[in-house]
Amino acid sequence: MPARRTRPEATVPETTALLTPASIAGAAYIVAALLFILSLAGLSRHETAKAGVGYGIAGMVIALVATVGVVVSDAWGSPQATLGLSLLAAAVVIGGAIGLWRARVVEMTGMPELIALLHSFVGLAAVLVGWNGALETSGLSGALLDIHHAEVFIGVFIGAVTFTGSIVAFLKLSARMKSAPLMLPGKNALNLGALVAFVALTVWYVITPELWLLVVVTALALALGWHLVASIGGGDMPVVISMLNSYSGWAAAAAGFLLNNDLLIVTGALVGSSGAYLSYIMCKAMNRSFISVIAGGFGIAAPSSSGEVQGEIHEITATDAAALLRDATSVIITPGYGMAVAQAQHPVADLTAKLRERGVDVRFGIHPVAGRLPGHMNVLLAEAKVPYDIVEEMDEINDDFAETSVVLVIGANDTVNPAAAEDPGSPIAGMPVLHVWEASDVIVFKRSMAAGYAGVANPLFTRDNTQMLFGDAKDRVEDILRAL
Repeated sequence: MPARRTRPEATVPETTALLTPASIAGAAYIVAALLFILSLAGLSRHETAKAGVGYGIAGMVIALVATVGVVVSDAWGSPQATLGLSLLAAAVVIGGAIGLWRARVVEMTGMPELIALLHSFVGLAAVLVGWNGALETSGLSGALLDIHHAEVFIGVFIGAVTFTGSIVAFLKLSARMKSAPLMLPGKNALNLGALVAFVALTVWYVITPELWLLVVVTALALALGWHLVASIGGGDMPVVISMLNSYSGWAAAAAGFLLNNDLLIVTGALVGSSGAYLSYIMCKAMNRSFISVIAGGFGIAAPSSSGEVQGEIHEITATDAAALLRDATSVIITPGYGMAVAQAQHPVADLTAKLRERGVDVRFGIHPVAGRLPGHMNVLLAEAKVPYDIVEEMDEINDDFAETSVVLVIGANDTVNPAAAEDPGSPIAGMPVLHVWEASDVIVFKRSMAAGYAGVANPLFTRDNTQMLFGDAKDRVEDILRAL
C-alpha cells in the first residue's frame, strides 16, 4: 500500500519536469539538425535536390518555432516582456518580408552576388552577438569567464572577416568592383601579420578583457576580410563563394557558443565543414592550391596576359550554324555565365529537343566552376527542363570531344581556354578545362571579343576549326532554331 501511495507522488513531478520549454526545444533542435543533414544529402544530386530544399525549410521552421517558444516562455510575465516580444515579432516580419521580396525579384544571373550579400549578414550578426556577449558576463567567473572571453574574441574576428569579405565578393560579382586581384606590396606578409596579431590580441583579451582590445580586433578583422577577398582574382570567385559560405558557418557556430544554442552550433559546423570541403573540391577542379585561395591568393602572381586575342577570327551566321548542326551526328553544348546573362537557357533547351528529334546525340558539358557559383549552370538547365541524363560533368565528357561533330560554346570563356593546357606561362596554366577545341567544329557564342572574367586571352577564338557567332546568345539560338 505505501508503494501505491508514493508512486504517483514520485512519478508525476518527474514527468512534468521533463516537459519544460527548454527540453521540448532541445528535442526540436535534434529533429531540425537531422533535417538539415538530410537537406545537404538531398542537395548533392539533381534528382533529390527539391526534396533537399524541403527538408531544409522544414528544419528551419521547426528551429524557429522552438526558439521563439523558449524566448516567449522565458520572458513571459517580466516587465520587459511586451517590448521584447514586440521587437522580436517585428524583426521576424521585416526580415521575412525582405527575404520573400528578394526571392521573387532576383534573376538567376544575380543569384551569386545575392548569396555573397546574405553571407555578409551572417558575419555581421556574429559580430553583434559577440559584442553583446562581451558586455554581458553576469554569472561567470574563473575559467568559465576566460573561455567566454575567448569565444567572444574569436567569434567577433570570424564574423568581421566574413562580413567585409562577403561585401567585396558582392561588389566583384555585381561588377561594382574590378575582378582583377588586388596586389598590394607585401600582401602575404600583411595577411600573416594580421593573423599573428589576432592570436596575440586574443591572449591579451583573455588575460585583461578591456573593451578597446575588442575595438582593435574588430577593425583588424574587417580590414583582413576586405583584403583577403580583394586579393583573389575573378577566375577564383566561385571558390570564394563556397569559402565565404564556410566562413559564415563558423561565424554562426561561434555565435551559437555565445548564445548557448546547440542547434546554432551544429548548423554552423555543418555549413562550415561542407563549405570548406566544397572549396577544396573546386580548388582541385581548377588546379589551385586550397591554402593559397583561402589565404587571399597567397603566392599567386598577378596575371600578365593582356586579354587580347592574337590571330584571325572566323565569323559564322546563324543560318550557316544551323547547317552545321543539321549535318552533325553528335553535339556537345558547353554553357557559361554568358548564357545566364542572356537568359538563353530556354531557347537552348528547345534547340536541344529539336536536334534530338532529328536523331542528333546532344549532351551538355559542365565545368565545375562554370558561372559564378557552384552548380550555377546545372540550376539553369534544370529550370529549362533539360533532361538530367544528358548533363555531364567535365571529367565524364572530356574524352569525347575528339569524336564530336560540333561543340556549341554558349557564354563560356575561361573554362574552355586551351591556354590552360598548352601555355605554361598563362595565368590559368594547369587549370583543368573542357577540351572543346578537339571537336571537328566549334561555334562560340559571344557578344564581343572581350576577355573572360579572369581577364585572360583565349586562343580558342582563332583556331582553324572555331567560328564566332556574335550577338546576344538568346537571339542567336532562336535564329538557329528558325533556320532549322
